Amino acid sequence: MGKRLTLILGGARSGKSAYAQKLAAEQGPSVLFVATAEPLDEEMAARIARHRAERPGHWRTLEVPRRVGPAIAAQAGAASVILLDCLSMLAANVLVSLDDSPNRAAGEEALTEELDLLLSAYEQSPAEWILVSNEVGMGIVPSHPLGRAFRDALGRAHQRFAARADSVYLLVAGLPLRLK
Repeated sequence: MGKRLTLILGGARSGKSAYAQKLAAEQGPSVLFVATAEPLDEEMAARIARHRAERPGHWRTLEVPRRVGPAIAAQAGAASVILLDCLSMLAANVLVSLDDSPNRAAGEEALTEELDLLLSAYEQSPAEWILVSNEVGMGIVPSHPLGRAFRDALGRAHQRFAARADSVYLLVAGLPLRLK
């Protein structure tokens, strides 16, 4: 164990979250689970409730949609592992908080600021960090400007975190492929 950054990427239902939770559980009982989803509709509220029930009861949970780095820094305590699920939802939260027709540059700037805060929290933390995110660059080009801005910004965020990470995994059909 020790200070490490692991990035886990995969598509929807690829097994990335389950794999991340397995890695976190192997590191010991002191896990801070950071959830970035917001219950904005009934289906998402039910999904969040199901995910809460599936996590080990002794893990602490921090639910925060934006300004995640400062929230983690304030709540990490003695956690030996910080598991953030997920960067793609965080990126969506940041971009949709701007307005209905986001300026691509403003979206990139807002997401960069969010990621800077997250990386700063990581640098100040002695814990191992595991970050989960949806790989969105293998699909079709989105037809809507916001979709393209999201895909492009998240792709750049993945590159940034992958460069900084000690290990990177791509999950496909529940199988981890180690990239780094």
